Amino acid sequence: MSTQNAIVVENIGRTYTSSKGVFKRTHNTITALNDVSLSVPHGELFGLLGPNGAGKTTLTKILTTILLPTSGRAEVLGLDVAKDFAKLRPRIGIIFGGERGLYWRLSGQENMEYFASLYKVPPAVAKERIPQLLKRVGLSGRENERVEGYSRGMKQRLHIARGLIHDPDILFLDEPTIGLDPVAARDLRLVIRELQAAGKTIFLTSHYMFEMDELCDRVAVLKKGKILQIATPKAMKDIVADLEVVEVECYGASAEMVNALRAHDAVSTVNIKTRDQTQLLEIQARDGASHVQDFLACLGDIRVKKVTNRQPTLEDAYIKMMEADA
Repeated sequence: MSTQNAIVVENIGRTYTSSKGVFKRTHNTITALNDVSLSVPHGELFGLLGPNGAGKTTLTKILTTILLPTSGRAEVLGLDVAKDFAKLRPRIGIIFGGERGLYWRLSGQENMEYFASLYKVPPAVAKERIPQLLKRVGLSGRENERVEGYSRGMKQRLHIARGLIHDPDILFLDEPTIGLDPVAARDLRLVIRELQAAGKTIFLTSHYMFEMDELCDRVAVLKKGKILQIATPKAMKDIVADLEVVEVECYGASAEMVNALRAHDAVSTVNIKTRDQTQLLEIQARDGASHVQDFLACLGDIRVKKVTNRQPTLEDAYIKMMEADA
């Protein structure tokens, strides 16, 4: 496997066997991952998208040595996740969303000291590193308070600091902003960007499309245990370039005008909504922004109140991929 990549996954499969029934038990094989392959270069922020049950958590657990694959192999930092787990674990950081994994009756400082000792960080290094990390995640001044009194956002910040206490080469973030209020989630995204800027490789799973779009260099879409696509967020949005929407708020658009819009070569659909005495024309078109003048010409000299343009989102691309693979 290549040493140019922090993560290399080759044909990974993972199946489970479930049983049901009391007197006559039946067994079913469930495929969580099916022939998954991907690679993540050093320093990349790589995102994994997929619906519930797609296999995101299973893949993350395999890469973090928590779970063994049924078939295939994977390396993280050049180490085989199944054979070299003892060498690999001290070099990775795992941060899960939610509030588990912290000791609530201890202070933030005491939690950090405990995990430093767990990872065998030398006391002198821990003494210097702990206040630096707490400052980095915005917990300076609150480190001596019990974690049970922390807000959810503060607990998640402490999770980030805890995951960095042994200075890992790679971070696995599983739904890190789940359940956070918008301000706390934004602040946590800033910390994630700073970590990447500092040279950390980051493997991120999330349900929040805008978050993946904002943070990730590349994104993999996983469905029913299979990779549908791996690309940059921009490349994925290019798939749905025809979903760009130009909204024209106007007065008195006639049926003939609307038909002229629908006849335009770039236009896919035109929807009409009425708001009080105004009309809202939603024009879905490929590269719609460049055709705005054409659209307005179709409307003649009627009064136009406002024109806005909405670019396709990563969510649009994701939904299209899910529907295409249904």
